[in-house]
Parts: sequence; structure tokens; C-alpha cells
Amino acid sequence: MKHVLVLNSGSSSIKYQLVEATTGEASAVGLVERIGEAEGSLRHEGPGGRTERTQPIPDHTAGVQAVLDLFREVGPSLDELRPVAVGHRVVQGGDRFTAPTLVDDEVEAAIDALSPLAPLHNPPNVAGIRAARAAFPDLPHVAIFDTAFHSTLPPEAYTYAIDREVAREHGVRRYGFHGTSHAYVSRRAAALLGKEPEDVNVIVAHLGNGASITAVAGGRSVETSMGLTPLEGLVMGTRSGDIDPAVIFHLQRVAGMSTDDIDTLLNRRSGLLGLAGVNDLRDLHAAIEAGDDDAALALEVYCHRLRHYVGAYYAQLGRVDAVVFTAGVGENDDVVRLEALSGLERLGIVVDPERNAGRKKTETVISPDGAEVTVMVIPTNEELEIARQAVAVAEG
Repeated sequence: MKHVLVLNSGSSSIKYQLVEATTGEASAVGLVERIGEAEGSLRHEGPGGRTERTQPIPDHTAGVQAVLDLFREVGPSLDELRPVAVGHRVVQGGDRFTAPTLVDDEVEAAIDALSPLAPLHNPPNVAGIRAARAAFPDLPHVAIFDTAFHSTLPPEAYTYAIDREVAREHGVRRYGFHGTSHAYVSRRAAALLGKEPEDVNVIVAHLGNGASITAVAGGRSVETSMGLTPLEGLVMGTRSGDIDPAVIFHLQRVAGMSTDDIDTLLNRRSGLLGLAGVNDLRDLHAAIEAGDDDAALALEVYCHRLRHYVGAYYAQLGRVDAVVFTAGVGENDDVVRLEALSGLERLGIVVDPERNAGRKKTETVISPDGAEVTVMVIPTNEELEIARQAVAVAEG
């Protein structure tokens, strides 16, 4: 048995799973929230059932200790299962980290040094790594980077057309994100087609509150929608996605908005929330049913952008074997799946309305028999991908 404790540390939370890397079974799943607030919350689900409690959690060190206490009190016993590694999700690896990496003091410092590229993500990632290394000093700790899968992007895909010296000095290029999900889902798509990853071309749409789409050629990411940061690309829950950069200058000059104001606008007050006042697709559909024209337009914009990227990536790949939807919206919203691919029949992309209907909790083909391009829904499993990559590094 090869159990891995998978940690995903956010600014005020720690998501965790204890995953058996061979079978994919999660023997415990939990969440620590509101770290740093007056009263934190904990939720732990294991063999003994579900436990919830509140207590002060001043920092990530206390959060990791709370996780250990829950395993000790509720189970399963970490002493008995004996994890072989701790796998850490890290958002930004920059140019340096293009593969899963064993964490030591130097690597920890290097991840921290990349924080200017991901100021909302890397600092809490590092805090979680630091706390976990102190709690598990005898276990190998492995960092798995969201950007690593996209390290195969060719220069013409990752290069922005700005002054090259400015770009080099400040690390301005396309990095891409959600790489762990795109890697897992694209490999599962190949398996469902009965082929090896190197023999198929796949377009993967990871649609959650954050959303990205990636063109995968022969198992390698060759184009992806998110860029220097997770702001670029698709319309998201609260992020604008693609926008004319001059909008920023216009708002500074005409509206008197500061850089921070515009950052907040584009990252937290845009996307579906900015267009319709809600960022959850379930609420958006309810608003459309109630006759809300803004909500209807928001859905059209959302699907229009998706369709745009599918067509563009088809052109980049030249041949597409499968289009795959994953993550919260991709797995659960049949309207989005249908509308995002409508009008692409000439490309061999067709959705069967009956197969597409409803939520998909298992791997499902939603295109008709004999379709030129297979359309699928594949639930993502980033924790399993992190666990398997962690084991490979720990045993290597």
C-alpha cells in the first residue's frame, strides 16, 4: 500500500486527502477553513464517518496540527497506514520547476521566491509546506506544480509579443494552470479511446469557478488559455478572462481607478458575477428561468468564449480525437456542454442530447456512436494525480 497525504494549502484553508496511489482510494478527506480568523472550522471524513468542529486556528502550523489531531482521534491512523510521502499542490513553478520536485530548504525558498508571479497562491502553498515538513520531518515532501504540465508549450505559444528584455527580466510569459487536472484527464481520455496518450490529440476544458482549456497533442500540452496568471482566457465565475489590455489604461484615466482597484475588478467582480450578479451556474440558470436578460447574456458570453477556444485549438492541433469536459461545471452542467459545442458539426464535433443530459459522476461519452470526434465527460481527480506523482518522486 502506498498512501500519500495530499495537501492543498490556500490563504485561509487546507484541503487534504489520504490517498492510496495504486488504487486511487481516499481513506480520508478533510478541510480546514478560516485559518487566521477568530474561529476556524474543520471537517474530516474517514472510516468512522464525518466529523465537524470549530476552534481557533491562528496559522497554517496550527492547521496542520489540527489535521493530525483529527487523524489521531477519528482515524484512520497514520501510524498504522504509514504514508510514504506528502504531496503538496503548488500553483506557480515558474521556469525552474517543470516536474514534481522533492522539497528541501532550497526548493522551499525557491517556491517562495516565485510568489510575485502568484501572490495569492504561492505564499500559502509555502506556509503549508513549511508546517507539514515540521509535522512530518521523516517523510519525503513532494511539490507538484500546476504549471509543470504546461512546460511543454512551444515558444510561439508561451511568448507574449512585448519587449523581449522586459519579458525576460520580469518572467512575463504564458505559464498556464490547472496542469494537474489537464494531465490526469487527458490521459484518462486516451485510455477510454483505447490508445496511448502519445497517439491522441485532446482538448480538455476544466470548468470550475476558475476555468481553463488546454490543447494536448500526444500527451503534451501545446496550448492553454491561462497565461502569466489565472486571469487570462475563458470567462470564469468572478474573473473576466480575455480582455483588451487598454481597458486597464482607460479605467485608470477615465474612472480614476487604481491598479489595486482594477485588479479587484478583473479578478473578483467580473466574469459571470460581473455580468449577471451571480458566479454559480446553478444560480445563473435559475435567473435565466426567471426571465433575467443579463443572466441569459452571461451564459451566451460564457459559451461563446468556450466555443472560440475549441475552434482555435482544433486549428492548432490539426486533428482532434476527443473534447473532454471536467471539474464542477464541466461535469455537472449539461447546458454548458451542449451550447459550448453547438455549431461545430462541420468539425466532426457533435453532442448527443440524451447522452449529455444530467450530471455525470462517472466517465461518460456524450457524442453519438461513430462521431469523428469523441466528446466525453471525465471527472477530474487532482489528488490522485498528485499522489501518484509524489510516489514516483519519493521512490525514484
